[in-house]
Amino acid sequence: MNYIEIQNVFASAGQPDIQQFQLWVDAALSDYPQDTELLIRIVDEPEIAALNSQYRQKSGSTNILSFPFETPEIAQEDYDFLGDLIICAPVVEREAREQHKALHDHWAHMLVHGVLHLLSYDHMDDDEAQIMEEKEITILQTLHINNPYR
Repeated sequence: MNYIEIQNVFASAGQPDIQQFQLWVDAALSDYPQDTELLIRIVDEPEIAALNSQYRQKSGSTNILSFPFETPEIAQEDYDFLGDLIICAPVVEREAREQHKALHDHWAHMLVHGVLHLLSYDHMDDDEAQIMEEKEITILQTLHINNPYR
């Protein structure tokens, strides 16, 4: 079982509940060899913009930020904590409207996308992006969600 902690510091009507988040996390981690822990923090635009500026040196808000946990070198045991996902609810909601996607599906995509970042997937170049997108599409299909890149 994967353990998730939700910190909801911004509430809006279309947000998933903890069971939905759990389903998506479990789907994204279905091939992962051990149970894990991660934090999901739902925030507003000022908070995500501040984090985006501080950690990525980019101005403005974004939909999701992933902060993988880095195991200290002195650790003698395996850690099962993957890291933190910071999701900006207003951005996710706006993107869903603008892209004509079901809000539920876009939330699922953002969460799967973030979990894959915690697992070291990336999209910095075309080859990496293709691998990550194919993985996202496959996971979302198991949840009966259409390809978000169409």
